[in-house]
Amino acid sequence: MFQTLVNAFKNKEVRNKILITLALMFVYRLGCWLPIPGITGETYAGQVANDSGNILSLLSMITGGALTNGAFLAIGISPYINASIIIQLLTVAIPPLERWSKQGDEGRKKLNKLTRVFTLVLAVAQAIGIVINFSRGDQISTTVFNVSMKKWLVCMFVGAILIAGSMFTMWLGERITEVGVGNGISLLIFVGILSTAGISIVSVITAWVKGTDQNAPWQLLAFLLLVVIIFAFIVFVDLAERKIPVHYAKQIKGRKQYGGQTTYIPIKVNASGVLPIIFSTAILSFPQLIMSMFNMDSTKGFYKFWTNWLGTGKPIYSVLVGLLILGFSFFYAQIQFNAEEVARNIQQYGGNITGLRPGKQTSDYLKKINKRLTLFGAIFLAIIAIVPSIIFNFVFSSGTSIALVNAFSSTGMLIVVSVALEFEKQLQSQLMMKQYRGFLK
Repeated sequence: MFQTLVNAFKNKEVRNKILITLALMFVYRLGCWLPIPGITGETYAGQVANDSGNILSLLSMITGGALTNGAFLAIGISPYINASIIIQLLTVAIPPLERWSKQGDEGRKKLNKLTRVFTLVLAVAQAIGIVINFSRGDQISTTVFNVSMKKWLVCMFVGAILIAGSMFTMWLGERITEVGVGNGISLLIFVGILSTAGISIVSVITAWVKGTDQNAPWQLLAFLLLVVIIFAFIVFVDLAERKIPVHYAKQIKGRKQYGGQTTYIPIKVNASGVLPIIFSTAILSFPQLIMSMFNMDSTKGFYKFWTNWLGTGKPIYSVLVGLLILGFSFFYAQIQFNAEEVARNIQQYGGNITGLRPGKQTSDYLKKINKRLTLFGAIFLAIIAIVPSIIFNFVFSSGTSIALVNAFSSTGMLIVVSVALEFEKQLQSQLMMKQYRGFLK
């Protein structure tokens, strides 16, 4: 990884792309601290604190604390992520979208436009929900830029800023993809999570220096040790794949010989990434998010029942999260890997898997292998989503180090590792292209 970065900085074009990426990330982080006129950061911080471990805390972690700060980019990239997931799922159910996905660059442009439209719709809905939630109390000021305004006008102003911030974040991510290193959206999430974790580590060290928590250094050391162990486990599984050898028959056409080589089909153990965890957390946290938006009393009725039995860390919650992760993993694996299509392509190009007949037998074999790997990947995701959180909450249940648990969850670690590995692949591919270009010239 470090050697790849050194080689990248030696190449002028790749170095310029890295510098452009860093500049755009700096703009993004600046927007995560610029406050929204008419609303205070304490308002957001209180909401996120009450929702510790659920969807609001996850969104705050992804945005690098922008949600907690009540900043210009408070909504961040979450509407774009949700829109991308929705479009990806709809491509399986809606035939026109499925045809677009198979039309190459032209179809990809159409899907990107549709994703932007869905992003705008979700950003508007999320902004309206936030404004309605805060306008019910005295959490929205009627004074903006030292000018007294009506409350409904301030609400419209705050909502417009939240929507604009979300669309601006999407634009930054697309610019990083086009003129930077690539994977702009993933890099914004990456820097947001690391920023949140960095701020929490600084707060723990500050508490130790001031003498308010003498156990902070030992808890920080134990936390970092556990993080390193979990990182190693995630990298080991994330890079694991099953290579299925495929042999192509030798064909002679005229004076040229085609085929006669052996290649392989790589099937990853964790092909679905972190999406099943995000889906599962979002579904179980959605009712609580809706109830908090409408200022329902958390000590009464259904809200109390949901918090006591299905709140984060409760046994039933952990079981349901594990089951949902298993279900979403198998569902997403069916979308990503079409065994029948792969078997058909192998047959068309004159290939076969050793010991298997082309066609249905090959397809059934690929399905069986994919299901087994998906099961292992789903169990891995369930362990990552449940076990580290239980350990962290048990070991770091008091003191200032509890901020580390809220800021750097196992989901965040999985995202960080996945993005870092993908970033390294992007750099290596770009360096490879420059080497071939220099060779051809």
